[in-house]
Amino acid sequence: MLKTLTVWNFALLAHVSVDFGHGLNILTGETGAGKSIIIDAIGLLLGRRMSTDLIRTGCDSLKVQAVFDISDTQPALRNFLDEQMIDCQDDELIIARQIGANGRSSILVNGNRVTLTILKVIGSLLIDIHGQHENLALMKEENQFNLIDNSADDVRKALADYRNAFSIWNDVRKKLERRKREAEEYSSRIDMLRWQDQEISSAELKDGEDEKLEAEIRKASHAEKISTLTGEAYDLLDGSSDTSVLASLSRIRHDIDNLVEYDSTLGNVQQMLEEAETNLQEASYEIQDYGGNIDFSQANLDKLENRMNVIDKLRRKYGATVHDIIEHHAKVKEELQSIENYDDDIKILEDKMKKAETTLRKSAGKLSAARSDAAASVSESICREIKELGMPRARFIIKIHPLDAFQRNGCDGLDFLFSANPGEDPRPLSKIASGGELSRIALAVKAIEASHEGSVSSMVFDEIDTGIGGRTAQMVADRIAIVAKHRQVLCITHLPQIACMADKHFYIRKLVVDDKTETEVQLLDDGGRESEIARMASGSDISAASLDNAREMIDNARIRKNKIKKDSKY
Repeated sequence: MLKTLTVWNFALLAHVSVDFGHGLNILTGETGAGKSIIIDAIGLLLGRRMSTDLIRTGCDSLKVQAVFDISDTQPALRNFLDEQMIDCQDDELIIARQIGANGRSSILVNGNRVTLTILKVIGSLLIDIHGQHENLALMKEENQFNLIDNSADDVRKALADYRNAFSIWNDVRKKLERRKREAEEYSSRIDMLRWQDQEISSAELKDGEDEKLEAEIRKASHAEKISTLTGEAYDLLDGSSDTSVLASLSRIRHDIDNLVEYDSTLGNVQQMLEEAETNLQEASYEIQDYGGNIDFSQANLDKLENRMNVIDKLRRKYGATVHDIIEHHAKVKEELQSIENYDDDIKILEDKMKKAETTLRKSAGKLSAARSDAAASVSESICREIKELGMPRARFIIKIHPLDAFQRNGCDGLDFLFSANPGEDPRPLSKIASGGELSRIALAVKAIEASHEGSVSSMVFDEIDTGIGGRTAQMVADRIAIVAKHRQVLCITHLPQIACMADKHFYIRKLVVDDKTETEVQLLDDGGRESEIARMASGSDISAASLDNAREMIDNARIRKNKIKKDSKY
């Protein structure tokens, strides 16, 4: 509920603060006094775009601020505020919007800076503005479905179940489409992967094989040189000549052994020579064995080089080493397995799709049935309302018809059909209803919506009474009072029949202060109400008779309001 609206430097509003109340808040005043500016200021807080031309002459900026009591608001608003991390622990929401002459603006919600998009969402969950030029909102499919879907608990439950089933079905559908698309894209790639798999598999690579081959090729390529060097080394170490290292070392050992018999001082040298002879003897054996294993076969070298050529070819394609090639091969086989499993995956997803579609179709059927029942009930209610608004022979029918495709909100189409006169078949509302008829139908819809759980807590009617009078005006007044039974209502009106139904009555007038025109908003007391309703009914010349008439209208309005509040059908 809108508690307080404060405006600074907005057109004719220099500084105005209005405390609204529960029920019906009426705003009246002379034409041009600035009543619609109040509604424009509220619209600014709901996210409507405004021109800097509305900044009061001589001022640098305009500012609008509103305080809302959200203790009795719909859960959707609470959930959205939580998503935006906007704290509302005290059940109070303060929205402030400022626009500078340079075009810069700021929006604060409980002290949090927000975007215009976020403000629009919050605004749509706080206030519903309905004006004389806004009956086209009745034609929007979204609003028509909201009227049906918020009308009964079983429709709300059926819609929630359907949306859950639709979400599951849609998720499977997207996965299946993606899998099929990927399968088509891989049809050309699979040949290349199979070729790579075959090429690498046929090579029968072993990890580290390239390093071993390179070493063996180096050895085989220099076999003759290696053989010569090992032969020379062996001859020098343990050859048949008396000058070989081991032969010379044997003589040295013999001499030292003799010396030690005379002097043990060289005992350590004797031990070192013994160890050296043993080590050198072992070295000679290894050199002899190594030299004996050298293969001088050109065929063996060719074989090694051919194998290395195979590996080099693969290294140029798939990696710098055999290890890299093996890793690439593993990825190829993994991808191949994934692609070759596509048919199985698609079959699994198709089965899931069938099950999800069966569940979705059942949910859609239940939703359609619930909507059809609700449409019949709402149609009957609207017919009753529009008859009370001066169209006793009119017919209004909401028709639900099936669509071919599943959509997020069901697979139903919806038609609003209307016939104003007997003998005429109901036809689409948008094609045959006049502006006055649309206004009354829209008011009937608002009266019904006000009792629904999902409706916003505040509604604004901006001169929807234009062009009506007499008994119809009284009927419109009663309908607005019915809406105000369930929701806070702000209503600008020129009709005394509506104004006398007010719970709070504000008078808006223009005055000149320091040679500048300003709009003032005044809460009327009982005497002020009587005078204003007398003016509205009789003109500017207020007589004792017109005041008596105004008192009588207010008394009668009080009786009707009490009846509406007590009547359970409302």
